[in-house]
Amino acid sequence: MDLDRVAPQLRQPARRAAIPMVERALVRRVVGAATALMPAARVAGVTIERRAVGRGVRLYRPSRAGSDGALLFIHGGGFVIGAAVINDRLCAEAAATLGITVLSAEYRLAPEHPYPAALDDVRAAWAGLGAVAASLGVDPARVVVGGESAGGGLAAALVARLHDEGGVQPAGQLLFCPMLDDRTAADRTLDEVGHFVWDNRRNRFGWRSYLAAEPGAPDVPPDAAPARRASLAGLPPAWIGYGTIELFGAEDAAYAERLRAAGVAVDEDVVEGAPHGFETWAPDSSLARGHRRRAWAWLGSVLGVPLAG
Repeated sequence: MDLDRVAPQLRQPARRAAIPMVERALVRRVVGAATALMPAARVAGVTIERRAVGRGVRLYRPSRAGSDGALLFIHGGGFVIGAAVINDRLCAEAAATLGITVLSAEYRLAPEHPYPAALDDVRAAWAGLGAVAASLGVDPARVVVGGESAGGGLAAALVARLHDEGGVQPAGQLLFCPMLDDRTAADRTLDEVGHFVWDNRRNRFGWRSYLAAEPGAPDVPPDAAPARRASLAGLPPAWIGYGTIELFGAEDAAYAERLRAAGVAVDEDVVEGAPHGFETWAPDSSLARGHRRRAWAWLGSVLGVPLAG
């Protein structure tokens, strides 16, 4: 893909944001080790700590506690890399901006732990949050589930599973560039596009690792790839954000349209010239700040909390 398709303010950071060759086990181990050594972000007015909820969560508590609502967030990494710490800034910003509690869930990674391991782990985080909600000052009925990239796909899968199980439901789903449809990875014509940051070759490896099978097969479970779900009726309201030169753009747009057709309220935020995950790797750009601000405004509207500032 030509760099001139990238929004000017994102071009320089996009050159530095390429995901490494995650197909190689050694690369994944090195990335995992480096991620484990990442220091916690420092965001004014927010404390960050680890809690033994599910397989572990990072807990973001604002000094300005203004609501009993919360966000359960799920990190990205194509199902094969990543940890909650990579979204420290994003999660802490949500906590500070809205005065809410944010928890970011850890989960097992593929290919060592294929589906349904990651989904089971974030389901356990949801159950764990319910168990400790009172001690955190959180109303379990006022929790939004969110995520970025593969984490956005897991968030969509989690809210669908919770819908099917019954019981307390998420108040909404906040999806940054969600990875929803394995059939994108199976489309070899996308390999030559050369999408910035996350391309279709890496996408195919991520899906193959998670599914323990080739993506695009007719028997992929719908709670592994949320776009496969036959009915989206009854799911909670959604915010879906992505860029126009994003590999997942078409699948995200299609999912948003299917949600609307099923009667689900959807707020779609599409950013011109933005590659995958720009809200995280170009955090100080005006495009990323605006994108996140609109996400927090939607989140605040769902939880009935005004934005700070």
